[in-house]
Amino acid sequence: MGEGALRRIESHLESQDGLRLFRRAWQPDAPHHVVVLVHGYAEHSGRYDETAAAFAAEGLAVESFDLRGHGRSEGARCHVDHFDQFLDDLDSVLALARETYAGLPIHLMGHSMGGLITLTHLTKRKPVVASAVVTGPALSVGGAPTLQLLAARVLAKLWPTFTIKMNLDAAGLSRDPEVGQRYLADPLVERTITASLGNQLSQTASQTAAASSEVAVPLLALHGEADPICDAEATRAFMAPITTTGSRFHAYPELRHEILNEPERDQVRSDILGWWKELSQ
Repeated sequence: MGEGALRRIESHLESQDGLRLFRRAWQPDAPHHVVVLVHGYAEHSGRYDETAAAFAAEGLAVESFDLRGHGRSEGARCHVDHFDQFLDDLDSVLALARETYAGLPIHLMGHSMGGLITLTHLTKRKPVVASAVVTGPALSVGGAPTLQLLAARVLAKLWPTFTIKMNLDAAGLSRDPEVGQRYLADPLVERTITASLGNQLSQTASQTAAASSEVAVPLLALHGEADPICDAEATRAFMAPITTTGSRFHAYPELRHEILNEPERDQVRSDILGWWKELSQ
């Protein structure tokens, strides 16, 4: 399937509480599976164009969206009152995917905080999906200083929308320096987090890390061993009790946080596509 067969679609959908969420879709001519992709903290769905186009070239439609308070979606920047608001938004996108691609198997996929959203959705809401993939999920966040997390916990009660500056080291994203340069130059990438989101992220990571026995679908978890932002060992520990058929953990020894943006990105995408093909056989 060539590039000419790919349609990139941009539109909006409404969240359950009335926000306009920005939607991106990558549609091949005759998709046979659907991937609903959830991006990470402070970024946006447009950073996954290369990966989504590669999946579409293999016949998978990809649906994604900018999380509330991120990218081109409405909402206070990098803020939620409760983590369940992310889960509600994902429910809305899943409903749109089911309507748009009636009868096709749907696979969830999330990176970093999007990986945590995916895992929390699997454990709390048990969506009817064929499988899920997470890359570098934020089950244990090493990129946020302890003092900032403590401050977020206190301020979340007193001043939930208080904004904390986050100085993420872009070098931790990838060994490819262009990835960090593009990240820092991207006007849609955020540099802050509210006390409420910081606290919700920390609490949810702890709760979800202890709930892996609730996962009821095949789950592929991939993590760079050299990830300085989210701990690979937390992902390994999460996967250990999971017994659903086909579930697997794989670590890449030298890769950093954004394994889909590392020089080995083609191999990572091939590993994901190969796993989906195994499940469908």
